[in-house]
Amino acid sequence: MNAEATAAPAAQSRLAHSLQPRHVAMISFGGIIGAGLFIGSSGAIHIGGPGVALTYAGCGLLVFLIMRMLGEMAVANPGKGSFVEYSSMALGRWAGFVTGWLYWYFWVFTVGAETVAGAKLLHEIGIDLPVGIIGLGLVLVMTATNLLSVKAYGEVEFWFSLIKVSAIAAFIVVGGVYIAGFDLSQAATNIADHGGLFPNGSGALFAAIPVVIFSMMGSEVATIAAAESADPANNVARAARTVAFRILAFYVLSVLVIVAILPWDGIAPGLSPFKAVLDVIGIPGSSLVMSVIVITAVLSCLNSGLYITSRMLYELACAGHAPRSLTETGENKVPRLGILIGCGAGFAAALAQLYLRDDIFTLLASTSGDIILFVYMIIAFAQIRQRTRLEAEGTELKLKMWLFPWLSYAVIAGIIGVLLLLAFIPDQQITLALSMVTVLVVLAALAIRRKAA
Repeated sequence: MNAEATAAPAAQSRLAHSLQPRHVAMISFGGIIGAGLFIGSSGAIHIGGPGVALTYAGCGLLVFLIMRMLGEMAVANPGKGSFVEYSSMALGRWAGFVTGWLYWYFWVFTVGAETVAGAKLLHEIGIDLPVGIIGLGLVLVMTATNLLSVKAYGEVEFWFSLIKVSAIAAFIVVGGVYIAGFDLSQAATNIADHGGLFPNGSGALFAAIPVVIFSMMGSEVATIAAAESADPANNVARAARTVAFRILAFYVLSVLVIVAILPWDGIAPGLSPFKAVLDVIGIPGSSLVMSVIVITAVLSCLNSGLYITSRMLYELACAGHAPRSLTETGENKVPRLGILIGCGAGFAAALAQLYLRDDIFTLLASTSGDIILFVYMIIAFAQIRQRTRLEAEGTELKLKMWLFPWLSYAVIAGIIGVLLLLAFIPDQQITLALSMVTVLVVLAALAIRRKAA
C-alpha cells in the first residue's frame, strides 16, 4: 500500500476526539429517525399498502447485515476512519473515491429534503415567513452548531435523538393500547377491506424499496462519528449489535401500528401518518406535540447531514480524492470549509426542491436512494476481501460477520437482485437509470483524476 493510500488515517488525528460513548450510542440509536420515517412512511404505505411492513423488515435486515460488516472492519482497523477508508484498504483507492463521493451526494440531497420538510412544518404551525427564508434559518443554525465544535454537534444530536427515540416508543405503546382497547377485528378490517396486505400487487413492495432505504440511512453514521471518539472500534461494534432492534422497533412496529389504526388508502402521501393516527386516537394536543417531535427529528437529521457531508469531504481530501484545503481545521478541530460547502450544497438542494418542478427534484432525490445500494455493495465486497486476507494471515477477529463468506455473498446477491427488479418496474426505471449515470459520472471523474495525476 502506498503512502498516499495511508494518508487518511494519519490526517484523521487532526480531528477532535471529544465525542463520548453516550454521544455515539445515541447518534447511532436515533440517527435513522427523520422525515423519512415521520413523513416519508406515508409515501411508502401509499406505494405498497399494509404489506410494506415486509419491505421495511427486508431493508432493515440488509442494513443490519451491512452494519455487522462495518463493525467487523472497524474492530479489525481501530481508529482508521470510516467505511470509506475501509473500502480503500480492502479494494484499492478507487473504492474510497467512489464510496466517498456517492455517499456525499446522498447526504447533500438529504440535507435539502430535511431543510424543506422542517421549513414547511414550521410555516404550518405559525411562523409567517416564506418557506425558503425559514429553511435558510434552519441551515444556518445547524451550521453554527457544527462549526462550534464536534462536542456541540454530539450534545445537540444526543438530546434530539433522545426525544425522537422516546417519541417513537410512546407512539408504539399508545397505539398498541388503543388497538387492544377497541375490537381487534377493526384492525383486521382496516387491512382486509381495503385490498388486503398487497392491494397494489407484490411488485409494489419492491417499488417501495428506494423510499424505505432512503428513510433508513443513518445507522452507518456511527462509523463516521466514532472516529472522533476515544474508542472508535468498540463504539462501532456496539452500534452494529443494536441496529436490528432499532429498525424493528422504530420502523416495522410503527408501520404496523399505523396500518392497523388507519386504512392505508386514507393516508395522504407527503403528510405525517403519525399525526393522523394520534388524531384518530383523540389525545388532546397530540397533533401539536407530534409536529414539534417531527420538527425535532428533521433538525436532528439536518444536523447530522451537515456533519456527515463535511467529514466525507475531509476524509476524501485526506486520501487525495478532493482538494487538500478541505483537510484544514481550526483551533476547535472541525473542518470548517467542508461544513460551509455542505451548508451551501444542502441549501441549494432545498431551493431546487422549492422552485424547480416537483417531479424533477423528486426524481433526482430518488436516485440517492438507489445510489446507497451501490455503496452498500462496495462495502460488502470490501468486507469479503479484508476478511479473506486477515484469515489468511491468521489474525483473530473479535467481531465477525456470520456464516462467512456465504452470508456476505448473499447480501451482494440480494442487492443485485433488487437492482434488477427495479429495472423491470416502470416507475423506477428512470430513477435507476439516473442512479447508474451518477455512478458512471463518479467513475469518469476518477479516471480523469488518475490521468491528471
